[in-house]
Amino acid sequence: MKKRKIEVAVISDVHLGTYGCHADELIAYLNSIQPKKLVLNGDIIDIWQFSKRYFPASHLKVLKKLIGMASKGTEVFYITGNHDEMLRKFAPTSMGNVKILNKLVLNLDGKKAWIFHGDVFDISIQKAKWIARLGSYGYDFLILLNSLVNWCLKKLGREKYSLSKRIKNSVKTAVKYINDFERVATELAIENHYDYVVCGHIHQPKKEVVENKHGKTTYLNSGDWVENLTALEYSFKRWKVYRYNHDKLSPFFVDEDLKEMDMNELIASITNQSDIEDMEVHEEQEEKSLDKQGFTENSDGM
Repeated sequence: MKKRKIEVAVISDVHLGTYGCHADELIAYLNSIQPKKLVLNGDIIDIWQFSKRYFPASHLKVLKKLIGMASKGTEVFYITGNHDEMLRKFAPTSMGNVKILNKLVLNLDGKKAWIFHGDVFDISIQKAKWIARLGSYGYDFLILLNSLVNWCLKKLGREKYSLSKRIKNSVKTAVKYINDFERVATELAIENHYDYVVCGHIHQPKKEVVENKHGKTTYLNSGDWVENLTALEYSFKRWKVYRYNHDKLSPFFVDEDLKEMDMNELIASITNQSDIEDMEVHEEQEEKSLDKQGFTENSDGM
């Protein structure tokens, strides 16, 4: 099936290595698109909760798919978040088409997009990381419990229910935190003359034009692949929120070459691609030079 060609795709808060991650759905989405640029806006791998006991094959396939996309020409920007903050010590780093960064500014059709994860606004993470980590484990347990509840509801022929969404939407402090997060992000973007501000972190997909006395900007949040299964897409000079649950796509399957390819081969295909191309160009130039000098096999009768 033909893939959708888009300029930029943004995903965040995948949380690979946790029970709540919808890896199969993410692979289906990635197989359905062909972006020029792919922005991984933080918390892709949940290093906080990483465990050798739980990292299923579907989660590994997501990593292989991302590296495979880079090897085929997609520019991949990995922006660090709080759950994968360990990678911040390597930023900025480039490995072929993969770049690890803490923030990113893209020029899109004459407009500037300021892209970062957003945990810098989170006081609980900056001042008391142990509380944030404890909350993260509690959230993961809630997702696991929710899966059991939804399994029972499905057997009874009823619709799925999100415990975590219900809790977040009913707790005033959570609602205030989200509102404050969005306000701070947009005010800073307007102050620094950015046309778009693109975040993740709070797991709330959104697109909204915000204006104050100093100017205006478009606030965008890519949501997550734990509950909302959402992404941001930029094409034809406009942004939209993509919702997997609203898509009527036929199932996409992982490419056969991706299934068979070893992770080391994928990494090598990215980091060594330019070396291979340079070698091929050098060999071609050498052959032309030999032809001119009459040193080819055909020229001496062999």
